[in-house]
Amino acid sequence: MDRTFSRIKTQSLNRLDLSKKGSVDEDIEHVVSLLNSCEQFFTTSSCSGRIILIDGAAGSSDAHKQNCVWLFVSHQKCTCDDLMSGLSRSCGDAVLKFEPFVLHVQCRRLEDAQLLAVRSTHGLEVPLSRHGKLLVDEDYIQFLTQTANQKMEENLRRVQRFFQNLQSAVLAERQQIPDSPGTQEHQDSQHTHKKGRRGGQGSNKQNQLNVYKLRHQHETDGCHGYGASSLPELDDCLDLFT
Repeated sequence: MDRTFSRIKTQSLNRLDLSKKGSVDEDIEHVVSLLNSCEQFFTTSSCSGRIILIDGAAGSSDAHKQNCVWLFVSHQKCTCDDLMSGLSRSCGDAVLKFEPFVLHVQCRRLEDAQLLAVRSTHGLEVPLSRHGKLLVDEDYIQFLTQTANQKMEENLRRVQRFFQNLQSAVLAERQQIPDSPGTQEHQDSQHTHKKGRRGGQGSNKQNQLNVYKLRHQHETDGCHGYGASSLPELDDCLDLFT
């Protein structure tokens, strides 16, 4: 299992980045680097958070990005003029969205996945035009601009808190489980031949589980990615933040 995971991790991280931007967002690069430096994780896509204005087909309830025109997108704060400029090009049903940061992560084991189980409702989605006609006045666009920017600021604070807590959790795990995975088979073999160790394995598992108590709340959509993350050989590995 460990060898298979390591091999597919290497293959995944060596793939071409197929996102529109083609690279990891700067504000989340340190988080992605930390995860990929851990032998039990690797990222398949990520986004630091974004403010987007999309134009869907008039009368359609489908606002997925593959079926719409992107009028504006930013991974930083925006201005009212940015949004008004984008809205001037709307021909359909324009929607303003704020999407918080997202990480799609493959994990080696269920215990590793528990360390990262995170969801949130820190988002924003507001319809602004219908059939290309603006439904609100500029004062409301100004208000939405301030709201979206406040959410972006909070989002970046959450990114940093997540990074710090992840660092602490990874460090705690390494301190509690100093042996490398390569020695696990040897330890298991010793366990089957030695007496007087009954219950030791359960105790070790409990020590591991004590590490996996980190809980946060985030849920978002991805920007940076390595392509399809369907890996049939990793049935025991989990995609998170979906």
